[in-house]
Amino acid sequence: MLNIKFFGDMKTINNTFGVLFYLKVQKVSSQGKMPICARITVNGKRTEISVKRSVMASEWDSKKGMPRGSRKEIAELSMFLNQFKAKIISTYQQMLLTDVVIDGPAIREKMLGTGKLAPTMLVLIEHHNQQQMHKLAHGTMKNYYTTQRYIKKFLMEKYYRSDIVLSELTYRFILDFESYLFNHVPKDHQKPLNNNGIMKHIERLRKMINMAVLLDWLPKDPFSSFKKHFDKVERQCLTKRELEGLENKHFGIERLRHVRDMFLFSCYTGLAYIDLAELRPNNIITGADGELWISTNRIKTDISVRVPILPQAMKLIEKYRDDPRAQNNGTVFPVISNQRMNGYLKEIADICGITKILTFHIARHTFATTVTLSNGVPIESVSKMLGHTNIRTTQIYAKVIEHKLSEDMRNLKQRISSSSLQDN
Repeated sequence: MLNIKFFGDMKTINNTFGVLFYLKVQKVSSQGKMPICARITVNGKRTEISVKRSVMASEWDSKKGMPRGSRKEIAELSMFLNQFKAKIISTYQQMLLTDVVIDGPAIREKMLGTGKLAPTMLVLIEHHNQQQMHKLAHGTMKNYYTTQRYIKKFLMEKYYRSDIVLSELTYRFILDFESYLFNHVPKDHQKPLNNNGIMKHIERLRKMINMAVLLDWLPKDPFSSFKKHFDKVERQCLTKRELEGLENKHFGIERLRHVRDMFLFSCYTGLAYIDLAELRPNNIITGADGELWISTNRIKTDISVRVPILPQAMKLIEKYRDDPRAQNNGTVFPVISNQRMNGYLKEIADICGITKILTFHIARHTFATTVTLSNGVPIESVSKMLGHTNIRTTQIYAKVIEHKLSEDMRNLKQRISSSSLQDN
């Protein structure tokens, strides 16, 4: 077994590589000969190559992995096997110099000249992205591209390699990637990743690995024993008083008025930023009840959403009906980028005395909690209006605030008291 070491700045990477010949005793010809195979071992993983030669078991030295005897045919076979072994070693060394990903199957394919390359991590990522780019929302795909960048950095910093064959993926690889993300220090203005952000990258990697298993690019799932651990996050929303204060506040600056209005519309409809940005006049329909409804599909999940339009939301639709920017875009509202929107929301929070970190997504939480659940709308109805396929997702978004709990308990006390009086 060869033990080849590569020296970097502060790390040493050990790649083990070996070649030996053996007989396939299970396959015996009518003449009593057994086929010879070459076993390539790379980092403890074995790959078999058929040598296309055979020999009698009595003429094989199993300890040396070579033929034994003085016959001319045996001498020629020994020379052939030595040349075959030299070619395998040469192929391995050439692959080292070209910095390609190396494993047994890759060496075998190069030896046989089939040109078929072993699937690698980056090949998998590119395949996944091509398959999913028309199915997933733009924002979701951006997250996958970010995960891809982290994987590339990890491979270079941990293994000094630009890629890795999928057959080399192990449970250890996943733990090392998780540790790398926890210890990664951004060089720009970004904050270090928190636990939930790291788990999201791990989650995306796992989805891609699942695709590899389904494509038979991987024999087994290295994630099978891995357990994600998300920290519980308290979802922020505006209280009734904060919502009313925001609605009644006068803003002298037009851009802040505009952002406040878009935020309020989401508070009264539950639409996510991207769905609000893409909302078009034909998404406003008359329902079976004769009232106006929003009827659209969530861009993130393509789930159908139908939301009755509350008076506060209708007032905003009317306000921007003749806005030239919206008309040029063919949308209901003239919406700026989410990043700029969130920047202006911080200004708005300061002006209104709201101490929470205000982002556009808080409007969606506010619709779920303060506007609907707190006013007695059943969680099943809220779930449908938010476009959730699982009610547990709605339970995470829409915590029931203390005011609602207090009101429910007060009603329960009254029912219990009335029941007691009737019994007496």
